[in-house]
Amino acid sequence: MNTTQLAKYLPILDWGRTYDRSALTNDLVAALIVTIMLIPQSLAYALLAGLPPEMGLYASMLPIILYAIFGTSRALAVGPVAVVSLLTVAAVSKIAVPGTSEYIAAAITLAFLSGLILLALGVFRLGFLANFLSHPVIAGFITATGIIIAASQMKNILGIDAHGHTLPDLIGSLAHNLSQVNWVTAVIGVLATGFLFWVRKGLLPSLVGLGVAPRIAGIVAKAGPVAAIVVTTLIVWFFDLAERGVQVVGDVPKGLPPLTMPSFSIDMWSNLIGAAVLISVIGFVESVSVAQTLAAKKRQRINPDQELIGLGAANLGASFTGGFPVTGGFSRSVVNYDAGADTPAAGAYTAIGLAGASLFLTPLIFHLPKATLAATIIVAVLSLVDFSILKKTWSHSKADFAAVAATMTITLLMGVELGVTAGVSISILIHLYKTSRPHMAIVGQVPETEHYRNVLRHNVLTDPTILTIRVDESLYFANTRFLEDRIYDEVAEQPELQHVVLMCSAVNTIDMSALESLEAINERLKAGGVTFHFSEVKGPVMDQLSATGFLDVLSGEVFLSQHDARTTLRVRSDL
Repeated sequence: MNTTQLAKYLPILDWGRTYDRSALTNDLVAALIVTIMLIPQSLAYALLAGLPPEMGLYASMLPIILYAIFGTSRALAVGPVAVVSLLTVAAVSKIAVPGTSEYIAAAITLAFLSGLILLALGVFRLGFLANFLSHPVIAGFITATGIIIAASQMKNILGIDAHGHTLPDLIGSLAHNLSQVNWVTAVIGVLATGFLFWVRKGLLPSLVGLGVAPRIAGIVAKAGPVAAIVVTTLIVWFFDLAERGVQVVGDVPKGLPPLTMPSFSIDMWSNLIGAAVLISVIGFVESVSVAQTLAAKKRQRINPDQELIGLGAANLGASFTGGFPVTGGFSRSVVNYDAGADTPAAGAYTAIGLAGASLFLTPLIFHLPKATLAATIIVAVLSLVDFSILKKTWSHSKADFAAVAATMTITLLMGVELGVTAGVSISILIHLYKTSRPHMAIVGQVPETEHYRNVLRHNVLTDPTILTIRVDESLYFANTRFLEDRIYDEVAEQPELQHVVLMCSAVNTIDMSALESLEAINERLKAGGVTFHFSEVKGPVMDQLSATGFLDVLSGEVFLSQHDARTTLRVRSDL
């Protein structure tokens, strides 16, 4: 295997050959900005997953390096993300109590299973399976998940105890414990949330308006969460607010990620495998969507199947270094791109920066209030909430609207696992429903042209002895009965009919069940004195029909174009 072939499986060999000083400078700057952003995010998402905060840092080191070696996106930043963290806590809390060693072991095992699944999908080139989860359903799921995550963090904002994995449970629990609000915590949480919202929306234009260079202003704006962490940590430490009930992160072990091993318990695997599949699919879809969007801006391409391998390697790396499931994050990837990252090496430099933070900075966050981390999560996830998807799908497709609405409702009321399962199921059912009832049109000739259009949409010429039906879908087992019924109904209503032409310009394949149906249609029409013809059949479909001997029993002909069919059959009808 030569270097070019090997680069397909190790993309680092591709971009690494042309790596220069300019790329190094851009990647180092991007890494610095992303590192500043990732420190609070990593801690926050670990707590969201019900895990010790240092595991967030661990999950952001080796996984990034492994993705840089095996991934194809030059801007994607891999690590813990809100949705996957919520899916993790929903899955792992069913088999262990948060905070226990069993819970940590289960989270590590979940990352291992997710890595195996992603790696297997990539090796066998099965990335296309994620296409069955439609974008509207994903948007609806992420919106509902963002609401649940934000609601789940209100307990840390208010300093009260609350629990639940569905919106009604969370709201009920928060309402029940509302009398126990710690007002000092609430003040810190509300002010931190308000500040972070202002940083996200208002700081950058304010700095630019003051004459700060846009690039410098962007770096300062991205450092907003760090400022909130530093200020609130100093306030808690100086006034000893932990003694007044303000919950803090506490002791975070310093050092590099430990070597860990996933559990190989059959019982644990059987309990986690379903969640691992969901996390793998959701993580891959979110990651590849971000990667494709950013790659398109620089006229680059990514390989979805190789992305599966990159993400699989990242999750396996997380499982062996004390982490939990990871994927490509939207916000950090956009920051990485905007900061000028040229290659995946920016991620490796980010990992080095996080390693330094884990070695030297963790003692400084002992007094970091959990309310500040909750504010960081809330601001991040609410940017993902998009109710406009309901309006868009309602105006575009009622079926898509139903899928989005059902996914959001089930996720909010019954939990994220059922929500995403329902989303996948609904997406597949809608696809099957649409393809099982394909659009069909009776077509006629546009006057003085060789074009043929739907008789319901255009003023066209028709002949009572010739019926042309255009089917706008490939023919397979689920829609052949629909085709049969349509043809028989039309024939029954037209006593003068002599020819039926099936216009196949949109048919890309015909399976065995569809072929048997076409044979049945041919025999039934022949018995009724009607000839069955085809027009505009594509080459691969023609090969299928020829190979089976169907053309030998066809009562009519296969015409190159619909105009040939109409011209020829009109002459025969006049005889």
